Amino acid sequence: MSMDRRTCLKRLAGLGGASLLGPASQALAHETFSGNPDRFGVLVDLSVCVGCRKCEWACNNANLPEKKPIEYFEDESVFSEVRRMHADTFTVVNRFDNPRDPEKPIYVKRQCMHCDEPACASACFVKAFIKTPEGPVIHDASLCMGCRYCMLSCPFDVPAYQYNDAFTPEVTKCTFCFDKVSDGEVPACVKVCPVEALTFGKRKELIDVAHEKIRAKPEQYVNHVYGETEVGGTSWMYISPVPFEELGFRTDLGTTPIPQYSRGFLTMVSLVLVTWPVFCMGAYTFSKRREKVAEAESTEKISEEEQS
Repeated sequence: MSMDRRTCLKRLAGLGGASLLGPASQALAHETFSGNPDRFGVLVDLSVCVGCRKCEWACNNANLPEKKPIEYFEDESVFSEVRRMHADTFTVVNRFDNPRDPEKPIYVKRQCMHCDEPACASACFVKAFIKTPEGPVIHDASLCMGCRYCMLSCPFDVPAYQYNDAFTPEVTKCTFCFDKVSDGEVPACVKVCPVEALTFGKRKELIDVAHEKIRAKPEQYVNHVYGETEVGGTSWMYISPVPFEELGFRTDLGTTPIPQYSRGFLTMVSLVLVTWPVFCMGAYTFSKRREKVAEAESTEKISEEEQS
């Protein structure tokens, strides 16, 4: 919200200029991020989670200004409905029926998936979203213009809009505890999990761990690692005892990164953002010029009539 009009126009011009330069340009996030093989991730084992919500508490205390006591997160009434992330809640745990064992429900922690090629970053024309080499997708609120295209583009419905302050509203989401990860620590939610349902590490190694668990206990897990290939791959991945569609996961996303579908369109958007203002300015200047000429001719004609 701190960006003035001049800075905004400069960024728009930069985006449009880059689109004119062809493939070598770096206007869009998916063109600049080629993938760091050592990037981090988290593997979530849904057969282990007990729904204690300590991950919600740890996230709240590590990332949000309004700290809530742990007792707040011991309220199980929240499981009566499926919740989603919002401005002051970066992660949520939901409860689902277990068709294999009705006495043992399945708890699902949700947060930003931190896609390898994030749709939110490609939709953001002021580059407020960045995919870091470490893995997290972070958001710079100082650049955000509040267009909320990121909210429309995210296939996991993650970014939320903070409406509490009418003068400085912000888009918010899970940060993957980037400050901790970049300092060699683990995310707050992973550190606090009492049953080790969350495993933090190199993404490529976590994929091997996930498949090894599935091979070792095929009766316990479905044969799929959610997030390994969805929308090109995500930093957060899941293994589950029941099909993912029964737990609120989208299974219609395919393996193609979302930005690849919109690459041509976004390039045209960048071009229009530059050429349209130029066209409008030209039309405005031409119109003003015509008015001045007409005014001068009118003044001259009146003067001639008065003299005659």
